[in-house]
Amino acid sequence: MVMKKIPATRGGVELTPAGGVFSLWSHHATGATLCLFDEAGRREVAKIPMERSEGGLFRAFAEGVREGALYGYRVEGTYAPDEGLWFDPSKLLIDPYAKAIDRPFVYDPKLAVFGADTAPLVPKCVVMADKPVIHEPPRFTHGGLVYEVSVKAFTKLQPDVPEAMRGTVAALAHPSVIAHLKRIGVDAIELMPITAWIDERHLGPLGLTNAWGYNPVAFMPLDPRLCPGGMDELRETVARLHDEGIGVILDLVFNHTGESDRFGPTLSLRGIDNLCHYRHLPDHPGVLVNDTGCGNTVACDHPYMRRLIIDSLRHFVLNAGIDGFRFDLAPILFRNHAGFNPHSELAVAIRNDDVLGDRVMIAEPWDIGPGGYQLGNFPEPFIEWNDRARDGMRRYWRGDLSMTGPLATILAGSSDIFENDPQPRTRSVNFMAAHDGFTLWDLVSHETKHNDANGEENRDGHNENLSWNNGVEGKTARATILKKRRQDVKALLSTLFLSRGSIMVTMGDEAGRTQRGNNNAYCQDNEITWLDWAAMDEDIIAHTAFLSGLRKRFPALSAPDFFIGNGDVAWLSPNGQPLTPEEWEDPDRSAFTVSIASLDRETGKPSHLMALFNRGQQTAGFLLPGEGPCLALATGQRKHGGSGVAVPARSVAFYVGP
Repeated sequence: MVMKKIPATRGGVELTPAGGVFSLWSHHATGATLCLFDEAGRREVAKIPMERSEGGLFRAFAEGVREGALYGYRVEGTYAPDEGLWFDPSKLLIDPYAKAIDRPFVYDPKLAVFGADTAPLVPKCVVMADKPVIHEPPRFTHGGLVYEVSVKAFTKLQPDVPEAMRGTVAALAHPSVIAHLKRIGVDAIELMPITAWIDERHLGPLGLTNAWGYNPVAFMPLDPRLCPGGMDELRETVARLHDEGIGVILDLVFNHTGESDRFGPTLSLRGIDNLCHYRHLPDHPGVLVNDTGCGNTVACDHPYMRRLIIDSLRHFVLNAGIDGFRFDLAPILFRNHAGFNPHSELAVAIRNDDVLGDRVMIAEPWDIGPGGYQLGNFPEPFIEWNDRARDGMRRYWRGDLSMTGPLATILAGSSDIFENDPQPRTRSVNFMAAHDGFTLWDLVSHETKHNDANGEENRDGHNENLSWNNGVEGKTARATILKKRRQDVKALLSTLFLSRGSIMVTMGDEAGRTQRGNNNAYCQDNEITWLDWAAMDEDIIAHTAFLSGLRKRFPALSAPDFFIGNGDVAWLSPNGQPLTPEEWEDPDRSAFTVSIASLDRETGKPSHLMALFNRGQQTAGFLLPGEGPCLALATGQRKHGGSGVAVPARSVAFYVGP
């Protein structure tokens, strides 16, 4: 290999006609070596010392390198963990700017042992050239339906997908999968992490593996288990979904990495420059800040990490056409040693970036650090997972007292949370259940969690789920209990689809999926989390499709503005008259009507969509408001305003009138 003049670059690999320029940044390292490997990734064929330039950028030129070449880095410096320094040249390290790796990560205790050569244990980075797609506006707009998916679990048991394709990103583009997504009206599919991850070290001895992927090592490489075709597979899948009008959102983890606490493996950022890449206690550089609960916290306020995050997001938009991103434990992205800052440099950089400025940005607005709950405090353009809406809707249908007013606020866009925004509009992403917690079916089938399969004696997972079991804990064959559970699931979905803001349904909740009461199934890569397509509940699917059709037919449901009561919405008692203050405050109230003014896209005329809520245990009588003709949307039955109608127990009935 012949060293040549090296052009400046901030990180990664730049291919030239003569070879490749490799760049790696480290402030504290004293030396770095580029290691090239054979095609199998087993034999180190070249070691090229890297030249350090001003600013800490190490660079090397490798003559003749082409796309597909395998490489890694070894970095030299002081090894003093108590001082936050973890340099160990025996460790082969992943390039933070790597765009692909040749195989999945597998945890091995040697990865954490000083002086142990890890080249046989660590995946090799793959040199990959960019293949930009045409830059188009996002397919998803705020107010649509997001469908959260664990890629493997979603298609592993899908009978129409070829067996070799099941459980992969490519399977998402199969006609049968797309047909299901379109039937239930999905506007964007949100993929739980598909970037390469490593199992937590405690899982192996338990015979378990990470099923969710929230434990990344580098931010750009796709995991070969989920996306064996790499970026080409993701790009083609996104294109097929876009052809069907479905956007794609990636759930990304920038808050921590799989290098974990000080006893974790040295794989990439730790061995390159631990002090700069992760946050430490100011007066104790050997102590990692753990605002994530995962052992470390990425220093998102550091200029290098900020640039790496921006470049990672741009990579997925430019090379795959990704429509947006969901950020796990998003307050970390806005943190520094002083705490949460909604106007952080990273937030400003995302908003002002010419590629990212129009993308969908979804925040999970909490972490476990000081002041970690930041719901309602994120800046534009972020929209936010709203767990208070989730809990309020659950409490209402569980039968908690004094919930009519709180539910109305949720349906109207949660102005109590987002009213301080510069514009009077909601930024809420409403959901009833997500990957973390009970499935919707389990919510109405279990009063307590059942996480014994996780090997932690049922200590893990949330203890308070605001759930109920309808008389029997867990699985039952009793038809009366199953009927009640199905009624409750449909009522919960009806409430969610009526709420203003974006809404999210997690995979299988539209079909009665169960995780057997496990509310923390991150380590269950098996039938506990895999969606059983053969057991999907057709009645619940049909109801979900009906509800999705309502949101598309009546645009007022998905409008981002708050309901303010100036003719846009009316809250009525079952007698068809406005709720009185006393009725609003009635703690035992179990029935009310909400009438929403909206264009009816089916008729092209102004109309009122009426939702009649009955959370009681008996059928309730209602008078339809107004005087004109009204249509029961589920049955086609015609009534007139002032007519009496019966709404079954534990349900929401929908009518449309003038």
